Amino acid sequence: MKDALRIFACNSNRSLAEEICERLGMQLSPLHISRFSNDNLRVQVLDNVRERDVFVIQSFTEPVSEHILELLITLDALRSASARRVTAVIPYYSYARSDKKDAPRISITGRLIADMLATAGANRVLTMDLHADQVHGFFSIPVDHLTAIPTIAEHFRQNHDLSRMVAVATDAGGAKRVGRFSERLGIPMAIIDKRRVSDTDVKQGRVVGEVAGRDAVIFEDEISTGGTLLATIDTLREAGVRSIHAGAAHAVLCGPAIDRLRDAPIESIVVTNTVHMPPGKHLPKITQLTVAPLFAAAIERIHTGESVGALFE
Repeated sequence: MKDALRIFACNSNRSLAEEICERLGMQLSPLHISRFSNDNLRVQVLDNVRERDVFVIQSFTEPVSEHILELLITLDALRSASARRVTAVIPYYSYARSDKKDAPRISITGRLIADMLATAGANRVLTMDLHADQVHGFFSIPVDHLTAIPTIAEHFRQNHDLSRMVAVATDAGGAKRVGRFSERLGIPMAIIDKRRVSDTDVKQGRVVGEVAGRDAVIFEDEISTGGTLLATIDTLREAGVRSIHAGAAHAVLCGPAIDRLRDAPIESIVVTNTVHMPPGKHLPKITQLTVAPLFAAAIERIHTGESVGALFE
């Protein structure tokens, strides 16, 4: 397998890429990313990829535009180097949030980025927990969509008493995701009536479901500024919950998120390493789980032609 397989990493989450390679018993292939004097990016592939099955790992994290351009240029370089097949491994696809035309004269940018990946040379995409399932339809190439739900659910199963636990969706849009999480744990679920005023301003109403006297676990696809999480915490406390926990696949934690979460009345926050967390973003209440085994298994199955969906059966 190793002779025909190559794995590269751009700059957004090299630690995850190295852990994936370690799980597969191989080394990252060398890739040199630099800049010309006029600030243009330059990518050089430093390994033979002719007729190889190539995977490039890059999350769309801050600075997002730079990381996207790094990936696009790398995909084009690999295609020019005669790679047999190129898979863009995007653990966190941030533009999945731009999935609809909810204001006049705006771009559905999730679709635009999908088109750019295919144009640059990606033959398929491997990603995790897209913000909206319909983003699958934006791609003209195959997409393998992994989920961190089993990983996070198992953590709660092993570390918490589930007898009084309830899974909470922060809005109706997340109900399907939280439903899968609650079913995995065998616990009930509740939904918050939410109204989003802007990107950072959220207003919430009543809780639909029984939460009084229970241990609530708020489950989201990502934690960005923490505004939705804080509003949900306030709503649940008013509804009489006993304790509050949170789980999310992507720990984006941008803007005021760390300051908000540091002082928030929440006992634990469980996330994964799809997004690199620098030391300044680590809090005692945050537990980061690894999804490297899942990505490694998916890469191996894609390479050998086996079912990726079987990983969750």
